Amino acid sequence: MISLTGSGISKPHGGKLVNRITTKDPNQLFSISINADLANDVENIADGIFSPLEGFVMQEDFENIVSRGRLANDLPWTVPIVLDADKDTATKMKDARDVALNVNGMNFAILHVDDVYTFDKNTVASKIYGTSDIKHPGVAKTMNMKEFLVGGKIDYVKRPDETQIRRYRKTPTQTREFFQKAGWKTIVAFQTRNVPHVAHEMLQKASLNTHDGLFVNPLIGKKKSGDYKDEVIVAAYESLMQNYYPQNRCYLGTLHTEMRYAGPKEAIHHSIMRKNFGCTNIIIGRDHAGVGTYYDPFASQKIFDQYPDIGIEPIFFPAFFYCRKCLSFASERNCPHGAEYQESLSGTKLRAMILDKQNPSEYMMRPEVFQVLAKSNNPFVD
Repeated sequence: MISLTGSGISKPHGGKLVNRITTKDPNQLFSISINADLANDVENIADGIFSPLEGFVMQEDFENIVSRGRLANDLPWTVPIVLDADKDTATKMKDARDVALNVNGMNFAILHVDDVYTFDKNTVASKIYGTSDIKHPGVAKTMNMKEFLVGGKIDYVKRPDETQIRRYRKTPTQTREFFQKAGWKTIVAFQTRNVPHVAHEMLQKASLNTHDGLFVNPLIGKKKSGDYKDEVIVAAYESLMQNYYPQNRCYLGTLHTEMRYAGPKEAIHHSIMRKNFGCTNIIIGRDHAGVGTYYDPFASQKIFDQYPDIGIEPIFFPAFFYCRKCLSFASERNCPHGAEYQESLSGTKLRAMILDKQNPSEYMMRPEVFQVLAKSNNPFVD
């Protein structure tokens, strides 16, 4: 039998990989409908991606997450996983105790209600996102939440039908088995919500110089307008890894959860999930999980000073560019040449080029990746 916490592979957050899969019948229970993004997170709880959470957080954990970035037992945790409800629904759920969760007309999980509580939206927004500006997508979502939160463990009953976008979805059990069979002792995770450009490739390959394996783990789920569509991200990485990566050193798997754009707090959240997948390291680049100008570009690196006990080691990289004088990719740390020699591409400029079907320089984007984008009428979320 393969040990899922074998030598070299990170132990799950909290020491135990959660498994909330069950065969219970939810169809005779009081039922509520939730959206697809929340249904993804219920599945993530059940599979242990959110270990040690066994359900939606209760009030004591919630308040500690918001105020300290930790669970009540002091374990690092920075993003509350919650189910919101209006007063009438919350009351019915509390009375029912066991509640079926429904998505797209299917009862797929059971919530065992243990706690119902209120919360202050302004406090949550400012503590988690560092701002109360309603233009921030995370703040806007918080302000639109219903007034009650319902906490309790979940049991997961039925997965959604297999779709094209789910074909790379992996559970921590699957990734840990793969890493151990591959003999990898050090595994670097790469979180992304973007189509890869060559600077991303350089970050990933630089990590492979000193680590056994690379786990490319694109985030699939709700994103803001202007971000790349899920299917485009996956197809682009398929092409990149097939053409430019050693097949025995890389592994592609998708993570199905929404972007929260919480900057440094989300960098910790992303790290915990990859720790649960079995990774020993995670790449944290400039402005990780940021949006607009809400965060200092290196805030998502600095926050790790507050979490020496997180149990996964971050790898920090500066911004990369192509230097026409050095004839190589470089950063401000190792290149002495001025901006006139630097070839870099802003996200805004890249989007404009893609929509105009202009092929970026081969130093910026691999031609195979651009062909994926060129085939799409609009590769961006509306």
